[in-house]
Amino acid sequence: MKKHPGLSRRDMLKGAVLAGAALSTRVMAAAPPAEPVTPTLIEAAKKEGQVVYYTSTDLPVAEKLARAFEAKYPDITVRVERTGAERVFQRVGQEYSSNIHAVDVVNSSDAAHFIVWKRDGILAPYVPEEVAKYYPEEHRDADGQFASFRVWLSIIAYNTNLVKAEEAPNSFADLLKSEAKRS
Repeated sequence: MKKHPGLSRRDMLKGAVLAGAALSTRVMAAAPPAEPVTPTLIEAAKKEGQVVYYTSTDLPVAEKLARAFEAKYPDITVRVERTGAERVFQRVGQEYSSNIHAVDVVNSSDAAHFIVWKRDGILAPYVPEEVAKYYPEEHRDADGQFASFRVWLSIIAYNTNLVKAEEAPNSFADLLKSEAKRS
């Protein structure tokens, strides 16, 4: 990579990430209105007989969610398909490109997967009444195509032999500041 005065690799990467994020999703008008679970919806689901759930969530957690759903809707079973996030991502992409629509609900530990699926038109806009009622706005897609199911903590660690405590970053934004850049 040719060096440019005043531009570090981090500056170039930051620009590429921001450009990618700006161009990565389709723009929709707005989220659809929240939909309650109606007797008509339940009857339609009973006719299908099962919900297919692809997830990267730990299997005991996924199965507990499935059993809770089945307890609430006893005539509808949940088939849990648990694998790693990358395999969930690949499987959804392969099925969609083959016009196979086997999955009803998908969960991934990589939030970027939802951005790609949204961009590619794989997700359907749908806002369950409970999501509209209980999820904070920052945990819902503005177009109603997905919502956060789980959130992971991410910490910033630093070498105390190289960085003084008063100079340590306190946020991810701090990592972009010039004094945090080290070659």
